[in-house]
Amino acid sequence: MTARVLVVDDVPANLRLLEAKLRAEYFEVALAASGPEALALSSAWAPDVILLDIMMPGMDGYEVCRRLKAQPGTAHIPVVMVTALTEQAERVRGLQAGADDFISKPVDTALLFARLRALLRVKQVLDAWRIRGETARDMGFDATDVPEDVFIGARLLLAGSGVAEAEAVGAALAADGILLDHAPDEASAWERLQDETHDLALLSLPLAGGDALRLASRMRARTESRDMPLVLLAAEDQRQAVLRAFDLGASDHVMRPVDPPELRARVRNQLRRRRYQELLRESLDRSLELAVTDALTGLRNRRYVRRHLDGLLRSGASVAVLLIDVDRFKPLNDRYGHAAGDVALKVVADALREHLRAVDIVARYGGEEFMVVMASAGEEEAGAVAERLRAAIAERPVPVPGAMLNLTVSIGTAITRGPVSADRLVAAADAALYRAKESGRNRVESATAEDWSALAE
Repeated sequence: MTARVLVVDDVPANLRLLEAKLRAEYFEVALAASGPEALALSSAWAPDVILLDIMMPGMDGYEVCRRLKAQPGTAHIPVVMVTALTEQAERVRGLQAGADDFISKPVDTALLFARLRALLRVKQVLDAWRIRGETARDMGFDATDVPEDVFIGARLLLAGSGVAEAEAVGAALAADGILLDHAPDEASAWERLQDETHDLALLSLPLAGGDALRLASRMRARTESRDMPLVLLAAEDQRQAVLRAFDLGASDHVMRPVDPPELRARVRNQLRRRRYQELLRESLDRSLELAVTDALTGLRNRRYVRRHLDGLLRSGASVAVLLIDVDRFKPLNDRYGHAAGDVALKVVADALREHLRAVDIVARYGGEEFMVVMASAGEEEAGAVAERLRAAIAERPVPVPGAMLNLTVSIGTAITRGPVSADRLVAAADAALYRAKESGRNRVESATAEDWSALAE
């Protein structure tokens, strides 16, 4: 896995050492010798990860990290602080500034690359959702909200650990209003994960009654828990297991003895990232829904119904198409105004929605025209449904200024007769609709053999 890495350090020898290690693993590398230079390069070069020294003159690493996380264009870039400082308070300070991890000097190369791979996996997923969200915003849909920085009610599962450690972890997280469930072994942890109510998993190494790495692998293989943050609790002598867990998809790790402020900071960071990903996904779902929905009536739009029709025809299913046109709609608009016309279209849409099966697709096809697509429907069924729709609309008055109007619709139906394109099927229904209009309106007509022959010619 290759990526762009920005290395920030005021000591040239440190820059050259990290650059050599990264380039040996085929990373693209850029170097910055100060905080201001790092901020400028972060915006201009768009790195995937930033390795940031803490002790720098002028602007230290904490301030650089805070500024990076405060800017929308760089807030999503993972920051790993590389430092000779070993005090726990300094690590917590960095995590609170927004850092994603710490690497101590001299740098443990294997741990560095394991952490980089884990961070890059998460960033790739977030980038994909973020880019889709930007596309949706360019199309005029709402932007993604910033997730609230409140974690009350979040639920974590602690897999493994003894009672004393579980109580200590629970007490630390309770300060942020986070609830902890304790599963003492692999079997009970896997069973608890099935209820899909947890926001994060804490995985203790070693894991009683099973294999911690196997549980991590099973979580990442399961769709429902694939994106759940997974934080390791491990001792210094479990380095190889930690590295292997990162390869299997672990998100972060906390070393024993557990420091409560560091645990809280790392858990908050993981929950914050998870919430942001969920907001991106929800925003995209809303955007996709809006993209295929008619804003006035709430029905599907022309783009959606045509794609749906194409899919049904490719599957070889028999398909009925109903084209529905509101009779004398222009005079209504001219006399009572467009607001009354909008009300009339909504009344028609409601009637269509109420009198169709859940599996049928009804869409506003354009202007005052609607389309219904029915899968596995024959000519008799399509005709009966069309007549039911016509009658339902005729019985539903439309309120306009100073009056209640009775609307009518004309409907043309067409049913597949062997392989046929969507264009020909719609054209056959349109021919039947035209005949219904010409024959006096407020009626249903079906496409005839002559209609199909005329289309073939």
